[in-house]
Order: sequence, then C-alpha cells, then structure tokens
Amino acid sequence: MTEGRPEPGRTLQSMEPPDPRFGVGVRTEGNAVVFALTGELDHDTAPLLRERFDEVFDAPAGAGAGASAGTEPPEVVVVDCAELGFCDSTGLNLLLTARLTAVERGIDIRLAGLHGHVVRMFEITGAGGVFSIHPDLAAALAAG
Repeated sequence: MTEGRPEPGRTLQSMEPPDPRFGVGVRTEGNAVVFALTGELDHDTAPLLRERFDEVFDAPAGAGAGASAGTEPPEVVVVDCAELGFCDSTGLNLLLTARLTAVERGIDIRLAGLHGHVVRMFEITGAGGVFSIHPDLAAALAAG
C-alpha cells in the first residue's frame, strides 16, 4: 500500500484478529476510496473503522503532481453500507466525525446502501440531512 490510499484492487488488512461481527474492506474505485462495511458497527467494532479512516484521511495533502500515485488524499470517499446490518450511536458518531474530517480536507464523503435499522437511525437522529446519501454504491460513485 502506498501511503494514504490502497493500491487499486488491494484491501487494507488489520494486524489484529478480525472481529467476526464486523468487517471493513477498503479499495479504490477510480478517484474514490470505498469503505465496504459488513456486520455490526458498534462500540466494540468502531475502532477498526476509525483506524481505516485515519489511514486514508491522514495522507499528505498537496503532495503535488510529481508525487507517486496514491500519496494524496482521495477526492471522494464512499462508505458502502449495503452489508451493514446494525449501527449504534458510537458508529453514527464515528461516521459524523469522519464527515467533518473529510470536509476539513476537501474530500467529498458519500454514504451508499443504507437500509433497515441503519437507515432508521439516520432518519431518527436527523444525521441523514448532513450526508450525501445514495441508494447504492454505483449511484454514489456516479454522483458529481
């Protein structure tokens, strides 16, 4: 992996044993980095996602055109929630914090595939009003 962005088609791997209740795959899709979430995002599993966000968001800014590929933060981050079955307040707070970090760094952050209990949490809390939300990954990637 080059600093900040995974190489196309590569997924970031944690050195810690995976929690069978939650997974996060990170890959590039054109000018976007996609976080594919699976399982349950809660107090116990949120640190893994926080680490992945930090790896991508903390890429050096303004590395310039002469820098090697993957050294700059992405233009777009899409959080694909199609396989996310549960999100508690810790997970929601983490997503809101990631949104603020993205905005500070000039990164467009989008959510895709919210459904079931997850979309209900966004509706109840009003958090859906601060995110760009799309029905699926393809729509989020195509959004301008």
